[in-house]
Amino acid sequence: MPSKPHRVLPAIAAVLALSSTLFAVPANAADAQSVMDKLNEFGPEAKALVQRAGTWDVTITNWEKPGATPTVQTGLVAERRMIGPMLEEVLRTVPGAPGAAFTRADFLTFNKQEGRWQYMSMDGRVPDGMMVAYSIDPDPEQRIFMSFLPFASPNIIGDIAIGQFWRMEQVITRQDADHEVKDQYFTLAGSAPVKWRGISYSYTRRK
Repeated sequence: MPSKPHRVLPAIAAVLALSSTLFAVPANAADAQSVMDKLNEFGPEAKALVQRAGTWDVTITNWEKPGATPTVQTGLVAERRMIGPMLEEVLRTVPGAPGAAFTRADFLTFNKQEGRWQYMSMDGRVPDGMMVAYSIDPDPEQRIFMSFLPFASPNIIGDIAIGQFWRMEQVITRQDADHEVKDQYFTLAGSAPVKWRGISYSYTRRK
């Protein structure tokens, strides 16, 4: 019967061979830069995001809970611009619009290294911090499905805020060159979880 070293050495050699392939270092700095340049080049996803830059009028429809009567907020504008391969959006109320003024920002990009969409949002209306989401697959830019990292949102009981666990999903649908919808679905943790569409952002490009 072979001794342990004889059995282990071939396995180690195989692992080292695989590692050298996965983590191979380019022969010189120029090769490394060439690889980085290719990764930074705009692919079809980033080129599609470029088409979404500009000024958009926005309407928000909100369902506070499953089956609730929706409330609608207008008088909102979104300014979009590209920062490298990322699409930045800053959403705010226009002067004189009804309701409380607020600002919300988000970023959307396609990570070529990971082969999936990445998203992050920050909303001045809620104390939930930075919200991060990823797509499961390299979805076509016409319809991007993303799942957020689970998060806690405050549940107010008297004068105490208790963190309530939530799950959240988002679907961004480009209807045509001038119209988009961003639907957000929420699931409250508990013994009988129910998922519902809680917020819908409707975008119309400003001419």
